[in-house]
Amino acid sequence: MGHTDDLEKRIAEHNTGTMPCYTQKRLPVEVVYSQNFATRFEAIVAERQAKGWNRKKKQALIDGDWDLISELSKRNKI
Repeated sequence: MGHTDDLEKRIAEHNTGTMPCYTQKRLPVEVVYSQNFATRFEAIVAERQAKGWNRKKKQALIDGDWDLISELSKRNKI
C-alpha cells in the first residue's frame, strides 16, 4: 500500500528495484487496487485505515465486495 501522484512511475520504480523498500525482494509487483482522492491527506488517511485491516478485509476491498467489508467492520465493533 502506498500513495503517489503518478501510479505508473511508482510501479516502475518498484519493479526496477530502484526504490529500497519492502517490495524490493518481492518483485515484480502489480497493482490490485487503486483509488483516487482529491487531496494527499485523504489518500494518507485511507491508506492508514486499510493498513490496519486484516487480510480478509483487504481482499474484500480488492474484490470490490462492499457488503463483506461492511460485515467485517461490524464484527470488529462487537
